[in-house]
Amino acid sequence: MGVVRDLKLLAAETLEAVKSLWCRIDNLALENQRRVLAAYHAARVSDFHLRGSTGYGYGDAGREALEAVYAAVFGGAAALVRPQIVSGTHALSLCLYGVLRPGDELVSVQGKPYDTLEKVISGAPGALAEWGVRYTQVEPLPDGSVDEGAVARALARRPRAVLLQRSGGYSWRRGLRLQQIGALVKLVKEISPATVVIVDNCYGEFVEEAEPPAVGADLCAGSLIKNPGGGIAPTGGYVVGREELVELAASRLTAPGLGRSVGPTLDCQRLFLQGFFLAPHFVAEALKGAVFAAHFFARLGFEVLPRFDEPRSDIVQGIRLGSPEKLLAFCRAIQATSPVDAHVRPEGGPLPGYQDAVVMAAGTFIQGASLEFTADAPVREPYAVYLQGGLSKEHVILGVIAAAEAVLDDGFPSTGDHPLFPL
Repeated sequence: MGVVRDLKLLAAETLEAVKSLWCRIDNLALENQRRVLAAYHAARVSDFHLRGSTGYGYGDAGREALEAVYAAVFGGAAALVRPQIVSGTHALSLCLYGVLRPGDELVSVQGKPYDTLEKVISGAPGALAEWGVRYTQVEPLPDGSVDEGAVARALARRPRAVLLQRSGGYSWRRGLRLQQIGALVKLVKEISPATVVIVDNCYGEFVEEAEPPAVGADLCAGSLIKNPGGGIAPTGGYVVGREELVELAASRLTAPGLGRSVGPTLDCQRLFLQGFFLAPHFVAEALKGAVFAAHFFARLGFEVLPRFDEPRSDIVQGIRLGSPEKLLAFCRAIQATSPVDAHVRPEGGPLPGYQDAVVMAAGTFIQGASLEFTADAPVREPYAVYLQGGLSKEHVILGVIAAAEAVLDDGFPSTGDHPLFPL
């Protein structure tokens, strides 16, 4: 019980410590809400736009209004927002297969992409490698930053596409902030103007005051059961960017010649429009939860990425736990504080697209929805858990305290100082 009492005191101290950062997040949410509202007004979103379509989906005015809103908010010329896109990996695949042709080269500038995208590139039947697409991977520098010299040398070959990843994914590395994305786009266009810059935007939407197309990216893609779905989109994904490139992606989703003209929205249209409107607020709640978790676990002596006061590129908070036992204990505590399936006991197991066993705490209302409060981790060194989402900061606080209690059931880690003292 002593640990529990100390954790509650530490939580109170953490709440006091993060107040100023939470105020900054509130200001971010206000600016993002302003942008979203302006886009809805410009598209003249109306009650009849909330109704979906069936069959081929010809003439779906609501779908057109939704895609106009996405394009405006993201700073792109066009958008593809559809329930038929099942994940962020699927959305990125549409971009890659739409843009790349046999003999083309794809360059990843941040080293190895995350597991499911790696399968798309070369690790599964039908992958890009089977289509004759060459792949080059530029490894990051020792400090985790992009090796711009090596990128410049790769660009001298005039690759067809460059892939950027806004989130760090299941790797102990930082993602890319918008300023860094803009600088890399500038580098690409100076050396190889025809190269298409594609950004994996998953987990990054509304974390800053703009999106990748606004800083020059040609395409970006993501999932609606992450940030832009606002916690209520039941499925779906998006692609935003240059109009001719979005049309190429759409042709991979439907068929050449059909592109964006077809695709029923079924019963999703209201949820997509309402969820996107709510997204700035709920992303802000997730960011507040991540800041709390980073400060709280750092005070307990654990390594965290990013630190609580560092700029963020996404809603993901990494916590290095150091052992598979602590990893499982953490995820089980998050599951136990979930509103759905709280009685379920997570175990590491195979997951499509991943090389290692993955443990997932995801007691969510929408399967796999990571704007809801979840924790995922590949069961491999450095045994880091990736905490993400949280539709209310209060839920995150409760879950983080429970996870700490579970991980520290044998007492606080030995750091030389009592964890309730300032570091």
